[in-house]
Amino acid sequence: MTNLPEHAGTPGPPEMRAGDADRDRVAQVLRDAAGDGRLTLDELDERLDAVYAAKTYADLEPLTRDLPAVGASAVPAPQTGTDWRPVDGAPSWASGIGIMSGFTRSGVWNVPRSFLAFAFWGGGKIDLREARFTGERVTIRAFAVMGGVEIVAPEDITVHVKGIGVMGGFDHGASGVGAPGSPTVVVRGFAFWGGVDVKRRARRHEKKLRKELRKREDGS
Repeated sequence: MTNLPEHAGTPGPPEMRAGDADRDRVAQVLRDAAGDGRLTLDELDERLDAVYAAKTYADLEPLTRDLPAVGASAVPAPQTGTDWRPVDGAPSWASGIGIMSGFTRSGVWNVPRSFLAFAFWGGGKIDLREARFTGERVTIRAFAVMGGVEIVAPEDITVHVKGIGVMGGFDHGASGVGAPGSPTVVVRGFAFWGGVDVKRRARRHEKKLRKELRKREDGS
């Protein structure tokens, strides 16, 4: 048995090209194995690099060969186990404006389908790590004029950054595919003599898990 996905009920041949969903599923198996103490952090990082470089099923299969096989039913949707659904009573903002001042949108909050961020001689921070989403796709329009906007996304959502910088910076480094079933966040806008910084950061409980794994490794 393997941890690879199946198509039409039949395992794909080794030469079959792997898709993003296939790589994401294997990556989640590896993360779960690290959480169970089956892999060290160094082993996890090494195998994740190999996962996202894999082109075929044959490239993916050896990465989970020494781990317990799991069925598709054991993987929640989304596979991260994160609940993206809106929370009754949680705050929701459609915008954040900082003019010679600042704003912060963080914690548990319901993100609308469209969000406007504007900073002029000021700054703002939009933290999506504990956020809930009202739709599968969210568009953030961020404008920074002689100011800055910081957007922090968790590691398991899909992010597309499409803004531009004019005598300023608009960071595209966080663009990438998230876990299957996760929301998609599209960041548009521009920065003029300012900057829009989009980054990925782990959630608090994920940081705690990694810290515990390091302690376990140090004590072994």
